[in-house]
Amino acid sequence: MTQQKLNIGFIGLGVMGTPMAGHLLKAGHQLFVHVRSKVPELIANSSATLCTSAQGVAERADVIFTMLPDTPDVEHVLFGERGVSAGLKPGKVVVDMSSISPLDTKKFAAKINGLGCDYLDAPVSGGEVGAKNATLSIMVGGPEAVFERVKALFQLMGKNITLVGANGDGQTAKVANQIIVALNIEAVAEALVFAAKAGADPARVRQALMGGFASSRVLEVHGERMLNRSFDPGFRIALHQKDLSLALSAARELGVSLPNTSTTQQLFNSCAAAGGAAWDHSGMVKALEKMANFEIGPKTT
Repeated sequence: MTQQKLNIGFIGLGVMGTPMAGHLLKAGHQLFVHVRSKVPELIANSSATLCTSAQGVAERADVIFTMLPDTPDVEHVLFGERGVSAGLKPGKVVVDMSSISPLDTKKFAAKINGLGCDYLDAPVSGGEVGAKNATLSIMVGGPEAVFERVKALFQLMGKNITLVGANGDGQTAKVANQIIVALNIEAVAEALVFAAKAGADPARVRQALMGGFASSRVLEVHGERMLNRSFDPGFRIALHQKDLSLALSAARELGVSLPNTSTTQQLFNSCAAAGGAAWDHSGMVKALEKMANFEIGPKTT
């Protein structure tokens, strides 16, 4: 599969899906797409073929990628009227790169397998920047043989590509990733609010922490966003709320307690209630600032 030029389907040409599909086009693959609204300029000005339905994409493509907002969206595209499943023939591969429910993913995979086709769940981390630069981390769940067939395509979109385990395990890894990121954002925000209200320069505190055990990518990138008051996404709070809802829902079914995830979700909820659902998730700091009745200042110049 590495050298062969393939017929590839891509459904979900949003902020991340569009550049991801663009990398596949750039590599010389023939792309078949389906969109509900306006075709993105990158795709419209390319050799991609526009199909009138998800079924039409599946009929023409050997490998069909989906990159959609939430579990119901994936279910509709795969199994709704004129969905992907209606256009499949044995031997084709469906790859869902959305971030959705691990438990529902296993059900979707079983249904696609029942049609004689293969299924991989391959959610990503890295945001819009990673999608544009083809540096996404891709967490894959599914059979190893199918993973090896599709790996060359993943390599066009990302750098850190890991087969985590069976179907659903890729989504489980992504949910775990989102728990860690959310809790790190909360910790950085809490620390900077504390430092600033105590009278210290939060920018210098951040710089000092960057050289110690508290250093992290979140402290580096989102700590700077908090100081600069730069809350344009990025990764929207509404999407992180969705991911934490997946975590809490699955935890309830599994009988697992996620106390700090619950608290962090409440902080996101507070931001959304204040009109911040579209803020970058580093905007969580605003909820903590409101509780402290204190806003951290800009970084030192």
